Amino acid sequence: MKARLILEDGTVFNGKAFGYLEESVGEVVFNTSMTGYGEVLTDPSYYGQIVTMTYPLIGNYGINLEDIQSKNVCVKGFIVREKSDTPNNFRNEMSLDVYLKQNKIIGLEGIDTRALTKILRNQGTMRGIITIDENATLESVQPKLEKFDNTYAVYDVSRKEKEYYQGSGVKVAVMDYGVKQNIIDNFIKRGCDVTVYPATTTAEEVLNDNPDLIFLSNGPGDPDDLDEIVGNVKKMIGKKPIVGICLGHQILARTFGGKTGKLKFGHRGGNHPVKDFEENKVFITAQNHGYYVCEVPECMEVTQINLNDNTVEGMRHKELPIYSVQYHPEACPGPKDSEYVFDKFLDVLNNK
Repeated sequence: MKARLILEDGTVFNGKAFGYLEESVGEVVFNTSMTGYGEVLTDPSYYGQIVTMTYPLIGNYGINLEDIQSKNVCVKGFIVREKSDTPNNFRNEMSLDVYLKQNKIIGLEGIDTRALTKILRNQGTMRGIITIDENATLESVQPKLEKFDNTYAVYDVSRKEKEYYQGSGVKVAVMDYGVKQNIIDNFIKRGCDVTVYPATTTAEEVLNDNPDLIFLSNGPGDPDDLDEIVGNVKKMIGKKPIVGICLGHQILARTFGGKTGKLKFGHRGGNHPVKDFEENKVFITAQNHGYYVCEVPECMEVTQINLNDNTVEGMRHKELPIYSVQYHPEACPGPKDSEYVFDKFLDVLNNK
């Protein structure tokens, strides 16, 4: 079936629909990863976004449910140059098309994804709609684009109930702002006793459970929309060691009076070089964020930077046991170069 992508600047791309045939509105972004589309689809940080994959062939190894990062597909739409209709891999359970149908997500193929990516790089990410209405125009879809709102994304993707993973080691409280399963698995792999809390959980409830370490997770949306969560984290400061990834890193910056801003087109992919000053090494990292720490609090020191644009990739408090990174150390772009960060998280307990 014919379908089209209409961007808020009036640009139109015509292609073919696949997956679930119902129009969808979201923020149009691009990801430069060659693999990992199953993880991309189920990463809560993509909630509210229509994701364009820059690699030209997607779906060739099918979908493997072992690799999904949350219970639901989180993207609003999925755009590829060409989808594979004949996936072939010993772990394959179903095709990309079938998976999107099951999860009621529309896909668009057959458009010039390189041209779309250039537009997003030059003009910045923007709202868009994938529609199966061949006669749709910017004027006809404008009300739908204007209605799109991702302000409450964290609360939409977060767990509604506490979850517990028994272990015999460090007691970790995971604040779920959109946490990926691989993050939880990395703590479990290190023997940690993990409790995952909904984003609405109060500081008092978490502290009453007496964790050894509080972890602030990744998640979608603008950190400036999260005043309530920032206020909650402030109540935990000085009470327990705190670490964070991605949105959690940005929340920590805001907690101490730093500022966050929006990147023009974000960092999304598995090929971002980051230098760790503490280790004196450069690592290839996986990233997925549209916002960044643009003003580091005076009480924090920068531990890592992005070598593409010098944005802040890591911070450590100068006195308290608090440490965070912007990228995703649980992902496997290197393939496991940056997993050491989880050991550094646990070292925070010894104020290292």
